[in-house]
Amino acid sequence: MIAIVDGGSTKCDWVILDRKGEIVQRTTTTGFNPNIIQAELISVELAKNPEIEHIKFKISHLFFYGSGCGIDRNAAMVYQEFQKFFSNAKVTVKEDMTAAAYAAYTGHPAIVCILGTGSNSCYFDGISIRRDLPSLGFLIGDEGSGSAFGKLLLKKFFMKKLPHDLEQEFVATYHLTIEDALKNMYHNPRANAYLGEFNQFISERKEHSYFQNLVFEEMKHFFEYQVLPYPEASIVEINFIGFVSYIYEDIIRAAAADLNLKVGTVVKKPIESLVNYHVNYLLSDILD
Repeated sequence: MIAIVDGGSTKCDWVILDRKGEIVQRTTTTGFNPNIIQAELISVELAKNPEIEHIKFKISHLFFYGSGCGIDRNAAMVYQEFQKFFSNAKVTVKEDMTAAAYAAYTGHPAIVCILGTGSNSCYFDGISIRRDLPSLGFLIGDEGSGSAFGKLLLKKFFMKKLPHDLEQEFVATYHLTIEDALKNMYHNPRANAYLGEFNQFISERKEHSYFQNLVFEEMKHFFEYQVLPYPEASIVEINFIGFVSYIYEDIIRAAAADLNLKVGTVVKKPIESLVNYHVNYLLSDILD
């Protein structure tokens, strides 16, 4: 069996293929971003999933694409933990940006962007991936992401910047105190996921003029920091992967048009396209 895993900071989507390339199983686990989770907890979390525990010795090849795995030592740590758990498998660990590039590939070079709990970008010509910009994480980077919107919302709320109607709805929804917010932001190993959860409040009210403007400006911020530095930005399509790009697609396209940029495909969950890329381009020597 062959496991293909799209690993975000919040959760991982798993697809298991048989030797003919047919999907035999799907499941999810928590996220395994090595910047957030401790190494020894990876096997603990994997064992919590009975579907994975049941077939772990049957996996011959595992392809894991994960947030935080663009740093060599992080990728090595994840590789080591997965190799111990899937002891019969040949394990490959690469960053989530690689998965996004594969999943968004339409046969033409493009800039590929991830907008989920975090954010990232690269240039992919169909063969090689070029990263001109580093991933700075949710503290000083991740523009346009769920965690970025969560930070914006909390800041606007606590600093009394929300319109009265939105402020009242926020209070009724969360009953959040500054003490609880600070505790979860500074003493929570998954602070980025915590912040990202507040994006739901914005997405459910994205037609509100205040949030229309907030999202528009943050998406322009994303383009400024993570797209425009690429010399190809004005001449190739910009493809998006991730739930944040999916729910704000119309605003993203408007922000891009304002900057004379062209948005191509927007994919909510990359796992299906990622599996297709593997079957079509990468697994010919493995599949029967």
